[in-house]
This record gives sequence, C-alpha cells and structure tokens, in this order.
Amino acid sequence: QVQLVESGGGLVQAGGSLRLSCAASTRTFWRYAMGWFRQAPGKEREFVATISRSDSSTYYGESVKGRFTISRDNAKNTVFLRMNNLEPEDTAVYYCAGRLGAHSTLGYEYNHWGQGTQVTVSS
Repeated sequence: QVQLVESGGGLVQAGGSLRLSCAASTRTFWRYAMGWFRQAPGKEREFVATISRSDSSTYYGESVKGRFTISRDNAKNTVFLRMNNLEPEDTAVYYCAGRLGAHSTLGYEYNHWGQGTQVTVSS
C-alpha cells in the first residue's frame, strides 16, 4: 500500500523558514487529498494544513494561517509545507497524511500516515 516519507525537518531560529517534503509511493497520488498535522510534547495532535487533489483548494489551521503554505506536485508524487516566520510554539513532530477523496481537517479521516519529521524552533 501507499507509503509516505517526510523530510526537511531540523533546527531553526525563530523567524526562520523550513520546507518540509512528503514523498508518496503510489502511482495514483493525484487521487489523494493530503494533509499536514503536528504534535508537540504533551499536547494533542493538531491540524496544520490540507490540500485537495487539485492544488486550487487549501485550508489552514488558525495558528499557522498566513505563515505556512501547502502545495503539491502530482508529477513528482510529493506534497510540500513551506513554513515561514517560525515561532518556538511551532516546535513539534510534523506528520504527512493522505486520504482518498476530499481534503479534511480531521486526522481520523486519513488512513495513510508518514513517520514524522522533527521541527525545533529556538528563541
């Protein structure tokens, strides 16, 4: 079945930027809505961003709106998360997720998940 592999995490200073990538091992990537979620130590999993099968439809969590941008390249079977103006509160493990059909803000509606990549923002 489809596998998702995140990359691009790391340590950055507040105000800096990172771009996360998620590579999918399926030839039908275009059929999947994709999302990014994150989980900080001691906190519940939080919705970050989602994108439809077409890159014309996106939705963002309130805490990242205006700073993060989700995009996809169906020809490369890859979804991206550009993170600008990072804050210490953005520190978390970031997970890539996929589901057939419409995009969603609800984690339980996704049935494919990556292993996560750590993002740490220092002050």
